Amino acid sequence: MAEGHTITIDKSEQHVRVVHGDQVLAETDRALVLRETGSPVRYYIPAEDVRLDLLTPSETHTVCPFKGTASYWSLPDAPDLVWAYPEPKPGVAEIKDHFCFYDADVS
Repeated sequence: MAEGHTITIDKSEQHVRVVHGDQVLAETDRALVLRETGSPVRYYIPAEDVRLDLLTPSETHTVCPFKGTASYWSLPDAPDLVWAYPEPKPGVAEIKDHFCFYDADVS
């Protein structure tokens, strides 16, 4: 990690639900909460709790020097709404097979 840059990953104590329009895209009590210096708190949801049948893989990929290369998925009206790290770096290995959404409701 870069000087002063930290990432922590914990099991969320909260219920996480992702809704887009009137569709529930994900719902779980098993989310991981990722806190990273300079970034908003993100919830990573296990693949089994995500409606992957509604999402289409995107051509977009981004590289994070701390987490690795992200792949993205889209809805017809929401490009690159979801991302995951198929091969995360060792320091964040827990997020493998978890998906993250730009907007998630936490309760």
